[in-house]
Amino acid sequence: MSPRELRASLSLAAIFGLRLFGMFVILPVFALWAEGRPGWNLTLVGVALGVYGLTQAILQIPFGYWSDRVGRKPVLYVGLAIMAAGSFVAASSESPWLVILGRMLQGAGAISAVAIAMTGDLTRDSQRTKAMAMIGSTIGAAFALSFVLAPFLEHAIGVPGLFAMTGVMCLLAMGVVAFVVPDVEGSPREREAMDLKSVLRDDNLVRINIGIFILRMVLMAVFVVVPGALVAAGLPAKDHWWVYLVAVGGGFVLMLPVVMGHAGTRERPIVMGAIAAIGAGILALAAGQGHLYGMLAALVIFFGGFNVLEAKLPALVSRAAPAGSRGVATGVFSSIQFLGMFAGGSLGGVLAQQFGSLAVLGACLVATALWLVVASKMGDFAPRFVNDEAASLVEAEGAVTAAPRTHP
Repeated sequence: MSPRELRASLSLAAIFGLRLFGMFVILPVFALWAEGRPGWNLTLVGVALGVYGLTQAILQIPFGYWSDRVGRKPVLYVGLAIMAAGSFVAASSESPWLVILGRMLQGAGAISAVAIAMTGDLTRDSQRTKAMAMIGSTIGAAFALSFVLAPFLEHAIGVPGLFAMTGVMCLLAMGVVAFVVPDVEGSPREREAMDLKSVLRDDNLVRINIGIFILRMVLMAVFVVVPGALVAAGLPAKDHWWVYLVAVGGGFVLMLPVVMGHAGTRERPIVMGAIAAIGAGILALAAGQGHLYGMLAALVIFFGGFNVLEAKLPALVSRAAPAGSRGVATGVFSSIQFLGMFAGGSLGGVLAQQFGSLAVLGACLVATALWLVVASKMGDFAPRFVNDEAASLVEAEGAVTAAPRTHP
């Protein structure tokens, strides 16, 4: 990985980390916080958690398409500014409807597709899985830190304070875009393109998109019920941090050798193994209800599979899509993942309210089994190594801007 690729990967990972820490830190404390506030119920909790995903889903494709036309950085600025504004709105009131409005605005800052596409722009194909693994590792670290620190932060500044902190982190991320992230060489219009219809019909992209929908749906649904299940198992909310530290940290350790040690074209066995781990974790979580250490072991297994897929799926989208259409392809990918968040939060809330936590986990297990069937038909991903050697020579000679543009 060249110094420029390393700088790009680390800076874009920092943007994801700053932004997602604030989003993740809400998950383990929000449901318990809302229970003690007037006007809230589990259905509204699910809507508040999930509506962020709905507005993200609606705007990911337009933002990705826009970034293919005007460049990545201007779109990143706009998206981060909107997300910061939504965070401050959510921080301004404990009313369910104002919090939901703030979450909608947070979701309107739909930059995930743009940042993933920019990672593809700034890295060679042979280095892209490493770059995505850095981003995935940062997301995993943000996830772990947010879950560990959430009880302490909620006690110190409250949930409104957590929303305000998210807004500040979005402003810091704008500074990273301005001063650290490298500029993309050349115009996006010069690159090979694939139209939206082709993106939607590509077999591998369709299977990846189904996968990310189920992955995020399951995550949101599980965390509608996990905090309450831990309390029911005898662990006070203020002590949940160590469970999340062990669970997410253990899952992160399980993920690293799989993601960093694999760079082949046959991704299907890795993906299917990770899906199976998620399913096993959900099954163990259902069986371990009321048993703290059984639930802890289940969460470690769950996050082991989750973290692998969180790193792998964006990398596979970037490899499957032509350079000139990465914004569109990652826009579709991100839209579908956030639809999954909305579905998981909303349906998880309704199922928990009407039928209890086991119904939520049962639905998640069925969805995971369906995903395993879909993933079994996934094709191979041939990396585009032809331009990598040329790009390395050009970088070594310091003549990137003068190099002729070729397509794989």
